[in-house]
Amino acid sequence: MMHSRTEYLAAGANRHPSTADWDISGLLAYGADRNVALWRPQSSDGRGLFSLLSGHTDTVNAVKFVPETQGLLLSGSVDKTLKIWSKDSLTKQYSCIQTLSDHQSSINCIAVSSRSSGIFASGAADATVKIWSRDEQNAATLKQTINITPRFFPLALALSPLASAPESYVLAIAGTKDIIQLYVLDSQNAAEFRLQATLAGHEGWIRSLEFTVERFGPTSDLILSSASQDKYIRLWRIHQGKELPAAAASADPSLGAFMPGKSLSNKAHRFKAQGLDFSATFEALLLGHEDWIYSTNWRAVGDKLQLLSASADNSLAIWESDASTGVWVTVTRLGEISAEKGSTTATGSTGGFWTGLWSPSGETVASLGRTGSWRLWSHNLERDRWIQGAGVSGHTLPVAGIAWSKDGDYLLSTSSDQTTRLHAKWKRDGQASWHEMARPQIHGYDLNCIDSLGSSQFVSGADEKLLRVFSEPKAVANLLHNLCGFGGSQIDSMPDAANMPVLGLSNKAIEAVADDEELPPSNHNDRDAIDPASIVHKSTLNLKHPPLEDHLSRHTLWPEIEKLYGHGYEISTLAASHDGSLVATACKASSIDHAVIRIFETREWHEVKPPLMAHLLTVTRLRFSSDDNFLLSVGRDRQWAVFQRAGEGTAEYKLLEQNLKGHSRMILDCAWAPGEGRVFATAGREKTVKIWVRDGEAGFTCRKTITEEHPVTAVDFGDVLMADGRAYLAVGTESGRIRIYALDVKRDFSATEVEVAYPNTYPFPSKAITQLALKPSKKGEGSEMELAIASEDSSLRIYSFDPPSIS
Repeated sequence: MMHSRTEYLAAGANRHPSTADWDISGLLAYGADRNVALWRPQSSDGRGLFSLLSGHTDTVNAVKFVPETQGLLLSGSVDKTLKIWSKDSLTKQYSCIQTLSDHQSSINCIAVSSRSSGIFASGAADATVKIWSRDEQNAATLKQTINITPRFFPLALALSPLASAPESYVLAIAGTKDIIQLYVLDSQNAAEFRLQATLAGHEGWIRSLEFTVERFGPTSDLILSSASQDKYIRLWRIHQGKELPAAAASADPSLGAFMPGKSLSNKAHRFKAQGLDFSATFEALLLGHEDWIYSTNWRAVGDKLQLLSASADNSLAIWESDASTGVWVTVTRLGEISAEKGSTTATGSTGGFWTGLWSPSGETVASLGRTGSWRLWSHNLERDRWIQGAGVSGHTLPVAGIAWSKDGDYLLSTSSDQTTRLHAKWKRDGQASWHEMARPQIHGYDLNCIDSLGSSQFVSGADEKLLRVFSEPKAVANLLHNLCGFGGSQIDSMPDAANMPVLGLSNKAIEAVADDEELPPSNHNDRDAIDPASIVHKSTLNLKHPPLEDHLSRHTLWPEIEKLYGHGYEISTLAASHDGSLVATACKASSIDHAVIRIFETREWHEVKPPLMAHLLTVTRLRFSSDDNFLLSVGRDRQWAVFQRAGEGTAEYKLLEQNLKGHSRMILDCAWAPGEGRVFATAGREKTVKIWVRDGEAGFTCRKTITEEHPVTAVDFGDVLMADGRAYLAVGTESGRIRIYALDVKRDFSATEVEVAYPNTYPFPSKAITQLALKPSKKGEGSEMELAIASEDSSLRIYSFDPPSIS
């Protein structure tokens, strides 16, 4: 049996204001595609995600922890279901204990009470809010369905017990209208929530609601915050008593914020619960954001309240009420100042921040940005300022391609989110953890494939007709050398960094500027004008920790050194030879004219003509044998072809053999076994992996067929042959399942599935595997294997297997 360890999990967060929650235990959960990602932001080991919970069949929109429980977690999804997750007290693993399927459309928001009350609410795009009751075993039953009138889709909910009437509850509902509805559960007179007030004043959709008590005590007023797309936050007070609160009675606009033309209505909405009188009144208008406001979050600091807001203007604001005037003002603003907003997506400015969360202690703030990455700020008491720390990042759309560097030091990944990312292990003080260390390419097209050309170059292909070649800059080389302990040679010959022109897609090499150097004025009409937001200062390149999100998106680009032309359609696949001297590419094709394989030599970047012809439709995968003597191609036309090098040292390849009926359905992947091009595997949509062996002059024949339960989408061999003549083959399927086989490549080609003990309950992706990559072995590193897994569920995973033995 193999024992597996999770080395690295990376997945970007879904862009939704309700997608994340931070539990009092320190655990932060967020929706990542159709998974729920678990992370401890304040963990001392610097580790990122430690688990991805799978079970939903569509995007997770809402995540919420239930207070005063042992980490009970609720998640709502576009798949119309609500799931309840419970943590095992012994294994600390989460498992789904119940799935609620009563909604008829996408679930957008979940509300739980500030204390564990046994009830919670969910709102969906079917224009209903459902009230659920939870028993002692945490099983939920539907208690009430609220059909919203006038009809709108709920985007935000807030639930709280009423002051002085703790058995009664108030539920605030808002969404795709500019009103807030207050429903009240009067435990004395009704068993259901009833509409008691409609709060008007906003002029746009309302994206966030949250209750808090004004002060600790059973008779405290409730304060409700509402954040809207009209760029304003409104505060509302729910007061117990027949008399109105002071602010509503005086109608003094200075208690809010005076704006000509804005309605600062002080109309009192009265209702009863448990025989007590209550009123809901407007309290204050908070001004300061320049764009839509997505979320608000309360925090109590002693007897003072603070409100955290996240906005599309790329800032977080912390608000407090001035002690003398009562006016709510911004005391801290985090994020990016207006002058740093760039004109390209490289700066990460479009979309701003989708949610902001307080840590349980209130000393740290986490924010989710448009790139799917998390940023952290922690308050330093001595310096009385907020210091940014390393968060987590990941792709937000399917990961289409991965490639280890030729020496296995780092991993490259490309995705439909139009980014290429470099992942490596940060080593310090006896600890090691994986992080995104660079974002070499931020593109305008979906990226499809990638391969390494050595330790400091790579080539990528996208939904465009050309390939782009990138070379490592000095900034990234120094970073990897200092934090990860590899590289460092030929640094002097590298450019300092790279930049992206405002209107271009090609990264340009630039020199870093001194901190006190004056910068030329920017001209946005110039195609080659440099985005002022991504000019690199020398001081920003010296980091003692993994780069933060703004560093990643601005200062870790790699300069583009070459474009490779020739194809007529979008690039579908590419492969670099093991010595880095050749690049083989193919494009999407529906005819024999375009289903050709083009080879480029990397010394002068010339195409080796004529192109190789064998296929009728799109070539799905290209692989060089370990000695680069053979090139294997497979395609949607169900055939494979093997090309042989025309001679040692030449770049020309000739068709050696092709099989027109290699599989009965399209072939999606292939891989060479370790050795000199004698054995290879092909993966087919008809749920099989075939092992092909070259028997002298007889050519390649199928010697073994491995049958899977689902279409096989990815295969890869380890590059080491065991002493007993076996090689390890990793197989990934459309369902996300991964299996490892020990294949006897010396004698009878028998394949034995290796039993693997995975460290968590949900080790496999929840969508199709797009690519598998076993790390190249290094002398002196022992027998441990590392497997990188790319998936359509936007996750990137690295598992290590040690020791690799056969049961």
